[in-house]
Amino acid sequence: MEPDPESQLGADAQRRLQLYAYLQPREHHRTYLAIMRLFTSTLLADLSAGEVASALAAVERDGDLDIGESHIDVVIPRLRQLVEWGNLVHGRRETIASSIAEFQQGSMRYQVGKLAVRVQRDVDELLRVPEGAREVSRELLPAIERGLGELRETVAAALSRAGRDPGSLPARRAREQLAERVTTLFLQHAELAATVRDFYAYLGQVLTRHHLAPEEISGFRNLLVEYIQLVVEDVLRHTPSIAAALAELAPTRAELVGLLRPAEQLGTVIERTRGRAEADWQELTDWFADRPGKPSQVTALRDATTRAIGALLATVRRATTGGGLLPSRRAELVALAARFDRATPDEAHCLYAGAFGLHSARNLLPAPEHDGDDEHTPWADGPAVDVSVSVRGRGDRGARGRTSRIMDDPITEQGLLAAAREAEEQREAASAELAEAAKDLDSAVLSATALSALCELLTLAMAQREGAGDPGSATDQVRGLTLRLTPSTGRTTNIRSEAGTLTLRDTVLDITRAETKRGADAR
Repeated sequence: MEPDPESQLGADAQRRLQLYAYLQPREHHRTYLAIMRLFTSTLLADLSAGEVASALAAVERDGDLDIGESHIDVVIPRLRQLVEWGNLVHGRRETIASSIAEFQQGSMRYQVGKLAVRVQRDVDELLRVPEGAREVSRELLPAIERGLGELRETVAAALSRAGRDPGSLPARRAREQLAERVTTLFLQHAELAATVRDFYAYLGQVLTRHHLAPEEISGFRNLLVEYIQLVVEDVLRHTPSIAAALAELAPTRAELVGLLRPAEQLGTVIERTRGRAEADWQELTDWFADRPGKPSQVTALRDATTRAIGALLATVRRATTGGGLLPSRRAELVALAARFDRATPDEAHCLYAGAFGLHSARNLLPAPEHDGDDEHTPWADGPAVDVSVSVRGRGDRGARGRTSRIMDDPITEQGLLAAAREAEEQREAASAELAEAAKDLDSAVLSATALSALCELLTLAMAQREGAGDPGSATDQVRGLTLRLTPSTGRTTNIRSEAGTLTLRDTVLDITRAETKRGADAR
């Protein structure tokens, strides 16, 4: 049996996620990080445990590692663990052991895997990124526009030479020039898209704050009203010409990709450079041009800018007016926090009781366990508690405003009515089937819906009996269907259905149906 592709994909994803295991907050994660930086600092690193230990000794002397982490007996288990996670692989070259521990290890050498290099590269880049806003590379927009204009001429020349003499030197040079322009174009777009995403991610993080200092408000006002306006204007100015150039390249996209085939020596399973597949060009086009049902990133950028400016105005209004008819309680809460900061433990308890009216409780149960990791941690260094906007602005949690109006949804209403009509028709058909099967119940075979209706009436009839040997009955008033149970010693009633046979021992079952207005209307 062949393995399920979905399960294979899941196993591969789990294996790849193991590459991040050494970054988890664990006891020796700094040692793992230092080892991975050592392997990714040079090309084709092939190191033994002794060489790794020597390099870690210098890091340990600088104070970036705990004492003893560079010892060979400690380094070897760390290397083994990284091999188990998939970050390192065993090298093929042997080395001379410099210690008994290395000899017992088998004089093994280690190399870093391709995906592990990418993980470590992303980690180092993340640790270097500042918390502030990232500048948008607006200058790449005219470069992309010029590059697309030059690319159209290069594609035409490359196709012409490839049609006359594909193996000639001019044809090869034309393909190389085409590859150069395509690679440059996609690198420029990737940098532009990354800076835009990072900038708006920073805006989203800032705009979640409900209170900003006056100098912060001034800075964010300049950031949004002035800087972001320049970004949007540049994007909107260059987008039409870029979208037009991509539309002109669309008919020759397949031929363009065919000219950029990789060298045969690389094999079939390779990670291709951006721009070598039609999906890459479609993604580039979708960034600048709208499609039916799929707005472009330019449209999303314009909408995000509108929302960001609106959120900033709301923040300014909240800071100047208190967010409502009543004055803001933020200053009072800040003053109370300052008093807590200066108070002794006993004074803090009295202040807490006086401010919130919550005095200590008396109970006879044992004291609850401490909910923190360290009861000696000062409150200022402990986890922060979110305070809702209503508490900060009004000092209460009461709801404000009118109740939301119930929206009229005719599509959902018609769907519910259709489902109700279908259920009613099924129940009516089940009742008619039971009434017809009652003429010869022993030979009839009921459907699933008819059996469900029969079991419902049977349950009601058995519940109405006063004793085990008493008769019982149940009636469906809407459809006029009546079921009677009569005890009869030695009599067995078998009710067959598509799901099986229901056997009632020492019982006679009788089903009748009276004439109702609903039944007359149905006929």
